[in-house]
Amino acid sequence: MLDLIKAVVFGAVEGITEWLPVSSTGHMIILDELLKFSQPANFVNLFLVVVQLGAIIAVVVLFWRTLWPLRGLGETGSLFRRDQLRLWSRILVACLPAAIIGLLFDSYFEKWFYNAPSVAIALIVFGVAFIVVERSRRAKYPRITSLSQITIQTALLIGVFQLIAAIFPGTSRSGATIIGALILGVSRTVAAEFTFCLAVPVMFGASLLKIVKYGLNFTGLQIGILLVGMVVAFLVSLLVIKYLMKYIKKHDFQIFGWYRIGLGVVVILLFLLHVI
Repeated sequence: MLDLIKAVVFGAVEGITEWLPVSSTGHMIILDELLKFSQPANFVNLFLVVVQLGAIIAVVVLFWRTLWPLRGLGETGSLFRRDQLRLWSRILVACLPAAIIGLLFDSYFEKWFYNAPSVAIALIVFGVAFIVVERSRRAKYPRITSLSQITIQTALLIGVFQLIAAIFPGTSRSGATIIGALILGVSRTVAAEFTFCLAVPVMFGASLLKIVKYGLNFTGLQIGILLVGMVVAFLVSLLVIKYLMKYIKKHDFQIFGWYRIGLGVVVILLFLLHVI
């Protein structure tokens, strides 16, 4: 029962931090240090990845019309919607850098960088980056103001920024792609939308890879932990994504930069005090 309650906490944290550019992986690593499951380490590692499926399903629900490429039965025209196919081509191109490097070196990255000092450094560095990028573009008007304007070249460059997050936990996948998109002249709203869409194949792929490596030898309690975590992550994600899309229409991302810096300092202090 205690592990199920912990799954609720982890699911809520995942649902909040996956979409805000504050690093869900960083928060989950820290939370795992402070709130231990009474489960084998390999299952906990699986859970920390698979719980993201709940968050991803929220994106699919909210952005169904944006992502679904097939026309409905009552719609006229060709079988596929051209705008959605075009978007998927950009999404897949943006996934290539992280997919290739991640498959080859994922175990090495986990061994070298999945620790509190690395997370703290990434939180602070990208927190500063958010503040600098937002202040530098105050007087600039974005040249890309819709998903349809994202080119193959722009998508590939955004994918390179996503690769940084794949290597360094604490960077934030959404944070890295949003910063990359802003630097490339994408508006805040479109940067967030593309980041959400980009998460669908990335996180489905990561979860599937973890499950294949782990196998299907789950206990009844472990299945319950996974389901509870994913359901909570789904429900919380629905609220957070809607909130973020409203927030960035009137505000920039600097507040998240300051939050990241503060959290990074806290993580360093906890590490020095041997709390984590």
